[in-house]
Amino acid sequence: MSQPPNQPPQGGFGAPQDPRQGVPQPPAQPPQMPPAPPGPPTPPQQPQAQPGQPQPGYGYPQAPPQQAPQPGYGYPGQPGQQPGQPGPYGQQPGQPNPYAQQQPYGQQAPYGGYPGAPVPGGNGGGSPFKGKPAVIIGAALAAVLVIGVGVWFATSGDDSGKKEPVAGESNDNKPTGGPSTDSGDDSAGGRDADDDLNAGRQAGESKVLWLQKNDVDVPRNGSDVYGPWFAGDLVVKAMYKKVAAYNTADGKEKWNLPLDTEICAAPVKAADDGKIVIGVKDGTTDKAKCSQLQMIDLNTGKAGWKNEVKKEGLFDLLTDITIAISGDVVTAGRTGHSTAFSLKDGKQLWGKLEGNCQPYAFTSSDKMIAAAACSTGEAAKVHQRIQEHDPATGKVKWSYPLAQGWDVDKVYSVSPLVVSATNREKKSWSVIALTDKGKLRSQIDGGKDKFQPQCGGSLIIFGRNLEGCTGVAADADSFYMATEEKTSGTERTNEVVAFDLGTGKPKWRSAAGADRTMMPLRMEGGDVLVHMKASYDKGGALATISPSGGKPKMILQNPTSTAEIENGFFSQKVAYVDDRLYVVSGRVSAPNDEEEKEAKTMMVFGK
Repeated sequence: MSQPPNQPPQGGFGAPQDPRQGVPQPPAQPPQMPPAPPGPPTPPQQPQAQPGQPQPGYGYPQAPPQQAPQPGYGYPGQPGQQPGQPGPYGQQPGQPNPYAQQQPYGQQAPYGGYPGAPVPGGNGGGSPFKGKPAVIIGAALAAVLVIGVGVWFATSGDDSGKKEPVAGESNDNKPTGGPSTDSGDDSAGGRDADDDLNAGRQAGESKVLWLQKNDVDVPRNGSDVYGPWFAGDLVVKAMYKKVAAYNTADGKEKWNLPLDTEICAAPVKAADDGKIVIGVKDGTTDKAKCSQLQMIDLNTGKAGWKNEVKKEGLFDLLTDITIAISGDVVTAGRTGHSTAFSLKDGKQLWGKLEGNCQPYAFTSSDKMIAAAACSTGEAAKVHQRIQEHDPATGKVKWSYPLAQGWDVDKVYSVSPLVVSATNREKKSWSVIALTDKGKLRSQIDGGKDKFQPQCGGSLIIFGRNLEGCTGVAADADSFYMATEEKTSGTERTNEVVAFDLGTGKPKWRSAAGADRTMMPLRMEGGDVLVHMKASYDKGGALATISPSGGKPKMILQNPTSTAEIENGFFSQKVAYVDDRLYVVSGRVSAPNDEEEKEAKTMMVFGK
């Protein structure tokens, strides 16, 4: 696999997109990268169709000696679950074919083999990558990269006349009325797990606690589902123009909050006190921008402050934003810019930072980790960085520059810090571990394996998050990742590989077993918590793997009798909270209203 030049790693662009039209097939030769524009380019266009299965090769964006940190310059990268903390769920929604065959997890395209090159030393002269040639990236990532090349925004300009957004209770596009609360009607909310669902349950299998069908009238082309989020005994999700909370025990709706305009962005997790901020469009036309922030208390369903993300300069498109929450600070990142607000009252705390670098996406974690891009005066040479910021001021605490040509892809974990990066020109992919001070810790060496983390949509410019991947987990000493599925006849299986974060070398691998595939979700009691996908004739399952390796130990096996239902959730997301397994659809769409109402949106299992 190829290796990039021995220079400060220059950050990563979006990882392979999430094709959802059945089982992805190997793509054709990726398109050629267009020449970089001499000046600010036109805004990127969304891909016309979902691509096939990309197989990026794994290179390694090496960082030479540290340079003085510079605030990052906004650049579209890829977002994704709370990586650094053991968040319960997987990826945020993507943009699938609304009528394609439904696939668990949204069938992410696999990454190519990891880089085997040693960490280079020196001051940045020569190439740090001496591994095998990279596998060609497929059409999905290639499409992303083509878009990325045309994205460039100048950082100069006088912002002195810019007015700061005024926080407060805006009357424009304000949620209609207030939250509707549970009136005690058993018909509201989820459907009880009656005898029909549990009739075929075998000894030792989990119980279907409740099953929910769609109750939101969505547009003809469908709608993404945001969440789930958890607050006390409530599970909350948002879709189209509605946010709703359900009792975790029986699925009955406890409150719902109607909105005047469409939801367009949301963080992967809420604040510890149950407050969350979502993005809603500023109108109902096709030209509406994702520029409105709405705070909601998930405990009560009451809408709080509402504020606008103000445009900062000519090339601040505001077509989509990505939202993250760090403590009591909310960030709205987008191509070329980012703005921070107080979670308490919605007042703007900071915006464009000094210097030629600007952050464009953040993690929802105690530590504010950001992807940043830096202008060099040449549109084709945007340098990217991984940085930690002070949430209150935006000040850069440390900055790790990626080698020229490398882009920030995903943050797989915040603590310890594990980052995915891609190289468009070399069609390579890499994973690096950094210390809490931003120094290089190791480069993950995946050998000849191919890996398949599930990260949902891949373009931050289309409202995806920097974090939120399923299929990866990390503890203080190790990083765990699922391999690509291997097919033998009609059966599929895969493995989880553990890597030493001190050396980047593989430590052990654990097989899912015959006709099983598994994806790490997070660490659970010191073990790796993995979710095993359902198939049409086998229920899904939860298991743990010891940090020292060995076979998966089953902790929850879902019924075979409901496997077909469980397997049918589109762009499936899973969450394991308080001994309950939640299977949630990542998108709802149907060819007609009748089928739309029958679409299953959430299924909950327990013992």
